[in-house]
Amino acid sequence: MKLTEDAIKDAAKRLFEAEKGRKQIRQLSIEHPGMTIADAYAVQTALVDLKVAAGAKIRGHKIGLTSKAMQSALNIDEPDSGVLFDDMFFNDGGLVPTERFIATRVEAELAFVMKHRLAGPDCTIFDVLNATDFVVPALEILDTRIERVDAETKATRKIYDTIADNAANAGIVLGGRPLRPLDTDLRWIGALCYRNGQLEETGLAAGVLNHPANGIVWLAKRLAPLGLALEPGQVVLAGSFIRPIETRKGDTIQADFGAYGSVSCYFA
Repeated sequence: MKLTEDAIKDAAKRLFEAEKGRKQIRQLSIEHPGMTIADAYAVQTALVDLKVAAGAKIRGHKIGLTSKAMQSALNIDEPDSGVLFDDMFFNDGGLVPTERFIATRVEAELAFVMKHRLAGPDCTIFDVLNATDFVVPALEILDTRIERVDAETKATRKIYDTIADNAANAGIVLGGRPLRPLDTDLRWIGALCYRNGQLEETGLAAGVLNHPANGIVWLAKRLAPLGLALEPGQVVLAGSFIRPIETRKGDTIQADFGAYGSVSCYFA
């Protein structure tokens, strides 16, 4: 079942209000059991339009669900993506206001800052590396405006819910040492991730589709049929290579990228 235009707009409006009011809504996949991935992206696009109309400026994109483990858990075989807005960027070592969010989690990843326009459908990993100005360590802050577990059915969120909810996008912290994309083998960049000084997660960037640039290839190809491309100056989060770390008010999260520096934030 394809969602009607009215259903798409209604879902987007409810997600927009859920974020503003910090109150989760019920899973869209329960209300619309025939929902497709195309429907979910249609809801996301309508949500992005509402945010832009309210004054938000698009600063880039994020790619999620890039690891085999996460894809297997959701029974999918491709990543998802969302849009980064200007109000999502927080300073390295800075404060993240917890009262703005519902239930935050943090992931460590690499961010690609684009130098040239990058468009599909024939994009390759070499095109990505050539179009990238620099790569920088990053933390992604996730939030969910949709209930993770339904109170009535105990069903867990589906991929359709996550995509519609702007891929659970909430914030980004850039830090560490920027590097040119060909200066090192990006697959071997790793991170040690700490919460309040305790090591929680570790990972290698190769966990992202065997090379973090492969996520950017996928995104350029996904955007191509929509007439969209990655634009110069945009930031693209390439996908996490750790499991999400739950955070609460008072937590300090730090990701140590070794030779490439560290990036951190404090949930105030």
